[in-house]
Amino acid sequence: MMAMRQTFLAAMLAAGWAVAAEAQTVHDEVLPASIIFATSTGYWEDDGNSPAIERAPATTQSVSVQGATGGEVKPQQRHGYYKLFAVRQPDKTSKVYLQQIAQSDDGPAIVSTVELQEISDLKPYVTDIRPENSTGIIKEPGLFATVYLKTDPAAESDSWTVLIDEFGDITVEKATN
Repeated sequence: MMAMRQTFLAAMLAAGWAVAAEAQTVHDEVLPASIIFATSTGYWEDDGNSPAIERAPATTQSVSVQGATGGEVKPQQRHGYYKLFAVRQPDKTSKVYLQQIAQSDDGPAIVSTVELQEISDLKPYVTDIRPENSTGIIKEPGLFATVYLKTDPAAESDSWTVLIDEFGDITVEKATN
């Protein structure tokens, strides 16, 4: 009886370790440890024919999609939200990125990712990122968020605003409040 109990306990421990190892692997794949702050906020929509967010407009021409038969396929309406996040670098400073996320029946999908050079060039120590409000989905197109950072680890934090207007234009500047 004792041998059977020990075998049962050993099997349960082994199963528990396997589940714990699998949970750890899933955790590692979900969010890298270098992501120190992130917020999802704002709202965007387009006719499916607009380019993804970018910092330096290359062209204003529209994008067309060719179908399998060579005919033009009508783009589908898209909508989604923005994600603003800081990635810690080996020197403990951060780079800040903005993503455009599309919502669909298949779940969220990254449309584009751009680095916010105005902030990253400061070699900042990011201390927080906050949305304009935390009440949920915003119905108006655009984004307003604040990035709190230090350029000297011993200094007080400065605040920088990230604004995307209803036309998709991005403004990054030191807060004036």
